[in-house]
Amino acid sequence: MYAIPLGDEAELRPLEPWHAEEFLAHLDRGRDFITRHIPFGANAIDLDSARAILQSYADKRAADSGSLHGLWLDGKLVGGVLFRVFDAATGVCEIGCWLEPAGTGRGLVTRASRVLIDWAFDERGMHRVEWHAASGNTASINVARRLGMTREGVLRESYPWRGVRQDYEIWAVLAPEWPEARARTAHSDH
Repeated sequence: MYAIPLGDEAELRPLEPWHAEEFLAHLDRGRDFITRHIPFGANAIDLDSARAILQSYADKRAADSGSLHGLWLDGKLVGGVLFRVFDAATGVCEIGCWLEPAGTGRGLVTRASRVLIDWAFDERGMHRVEWHAASGNTASINVARRLGMTREGVLRESYPWRGVRQDYEIWAVLAPEWPEARARTAHSDH
């Protein structure tokens, strides 16, 4: 379908239901790390449940309301980026990410997120791209900063996860801000 090179032997590709076995293996390798701040993939405990997550995003893609994109490093799935929410009618979408430890520290999420943001603004005419992150998820917040997003606020104790109510930060970039933000942050992948 597509494979967008991200450097360092890394590629951004579609992540689809037929990847269920590879997706499950990836989640099993990184489950504790991936689910520290978010429940992404926590319920994928066998092939059927892994396939169900991938199918739910395939359905979102078909409905133009979200999508998953995998990050492959040296031919191995190590994480991904996603449009968790995509609302063309309002021009608002939310991107996010997840990684196993083998994919961290290389700027993969920042580079892949730029691809998604470019597409959202340039191809789809979106007006606002959001990034939500638990306040304790420093790595995720650093990506939002590297992307030139603005921290707009904190939803205090808004989401219970692992027995603790998490504060969630909302970051965003608007279409008119993106060209300057992208140029200013183009060399800050790490």
